[in-house]
Amino acid sequence: MNVKAEPVLILVFSGKRKSGKDYITDLLQERVGRDNCAILRLSGPLKSQYAKEHGLDLDKLLDASEYKEQYRAAMIRWGEERRKQEPDYFCKLVTRDEKASKPIWIISDARRKTDVEYFKTTYPTATVTCRVEAELQVREQRGFLFKKGIDDAESECGLDEGVGWDVIIHNNNDSLLLDATLDDITHMVAQRLKEAGNQNS
Repeated sequence: MNVKAEPVLILVFSGKRKSGKDYITDLLQERVGRDNCAILRLSGPLKSQYAKEHGLDLDKLLDASEYKEQYRAAMIRWGEERRKQEPDYFCKLVTRDEKASKPIWIISDARRKTDVEYFKTTYPTATVTCRVEAELQVREQRGFLFKKGIDDAESECGLDEGVGWDVIIHNNNDSLLLDATLDDITHMVAQRLKEAGNQNS
């Protein structure tokens, strides 16, 4: 029986709606390379299970469509009920994904302190927390519009305070600053991969 290797590095990303989390994590995966790096979305197993139980189109729930938006509030409520029973339920599910065999994990959508705590506790030496920040005006230019019951819920506000982020990424349309920050993270990834290679050789 094959035992899955522990990840070399886990980058746990958080950020408000329209801060650019998906954009940044996609850029980072391209820099690091898909052979070494997998993007694991905590919302993936949530949406998959929700779609199964409610007879919905999973592909449409996984993209950035209006279809997803019309079910977002109900999915949040459903997810909260699951988390009340088992706070790390979705974290455990996503780490069992076949993509989790890659040495670098990018968790693209941490939303609660229990998400961050799960990775920091389960993988203490591998976990690096990253917060994507964007000014409200910039988020509005990207289509953000405040929605009661969504933008004031724990899923959007749970990590606004009380977390000491290892890396803060400012994503306010300053491509030079963003590139410099991504360079730093890419260098850290390369260093971890090199150290892991030395240990295994």
